[in-house]
Amino acid sequence: MKTTWASDVLPVFLELAAIPSPSGEEAAVADYVRDHLRRLGLEAEDDESGNLLARLPAREEAGTPIFLCAHMDTVPPSGAIEPVVEDDVVRNAAGTILGADNKASVAVLLEAARLVLAEGRPHAGVELLFTTREETGLEGAKEFDSTRLGARLGFVYDYSGSVGDVVVAAPSGCILDVVFTGRPAHSGINPEDGRSAIAAAAKAIADLRLGRIDEETTANVGRIEGGSARNVIPGRCRLAAEARSRDGHKLAELVQEMLDCFAFAATVAECEVETTVEEKYLGYRLEPDDPALLLAKAALERAGHRPREVEVGGGADANVFNAAGIPCVNMANGMSKVHTAEEEIAVADLEAMVGVTLELVDAARASDP
Repeated sequence: MKTTWASDVLPVFLELAAIPSPSGEEAAVADYVRDHLRRLGLEAEDDESGNLLARLPAREEAGTPIFLCAHMDTVPPSGAIEPVVEDDVVRNAAGTILGADNKASVAVLLEAARLVLAEGRPHAGVELLFTTREETGLEGAKEFDSTRLGARLGFVYDYSGSVGDVVVAAPSGCILDVVFTGRPAHSGINPEDGRSAIAAAAKAIADLRLGRIDEETTANVGRIEGGSARNVIPGRCRLAAEARSRDGHKLAELVQEMLDCFAFAATVAECEVETTVEEKYLGYRLEPDDPALLLAKAALERAGHRPREVEVGGGADANVFNAAGIPCVNMANGMSKVHTAEEEIAVADLEAMVGVTLELVDAARASDP
């Protein structure tokens, strides 16, 4: 589809990407977003979690008000962030994450808002929500008071896929924090008096089913730490694990299986174990006639993209809003290889998502509330 607008999304993204913002340290990005919105004549409200909410008042009474959401945090960078454009693709020249997850979407929303205002586009009401600490368990979205939203339909651009991909099912996720306690002893003088907490943890991990369990279920042990010195039988070891599934029954069974593994390994190693299980987010599955899903598909088609329904293994802020009873669709924004030093996004995809957003605003204006 031929566009009638000129986008400035690339320079906005390059500026945003250069600002480090690991989860919990989003203040500098929030300041950038707030200043950018102020230049557009919009005021951003914040909350105790650092989330920002801005409103574009409706220009027409008809249609469906919507909110658009992106998160401001990233996984921790392991070095400097020097975004560069090479062959029309944005990468980080400094060899760590780029932060397209999810600052590419932050830039898209800011640019789309600029165009809506500059062109005086009619719309039914648009709210922009920028959240914190998404990467550490959707914490900003969970702490956001969703009753502040006037819109009852939302859209998140936080899926690493081709523009056109629409998430119709996402998993529930649980985290498990496990502490094995043994008995320290000198490894050369009296090792028989010791009880190795690391050995207990190692047996548990060896017995766990990890990786892809089936097409909708996964499990992982992402961190393990323990011991005090090379020559000391370790008296303490802790590990961090997780499990996810788009099927709630499978998730419950898998978590119980993991707990049984931890308990059995502790018994065999003559150690004690304490385990804490926390549900981080609830999964969802959108119905084919879900109004938000239909709007997302209509916007993509109007922007010249073919919608493709996908079921995913990761959570996003959309999980939180769907759990709260506010229909929300997660859409791909073109970013790829996220959370790695090879992370990248094509300039064309940044610009495409601006176009999708404008079409989404137009489609919502034309829809029944």
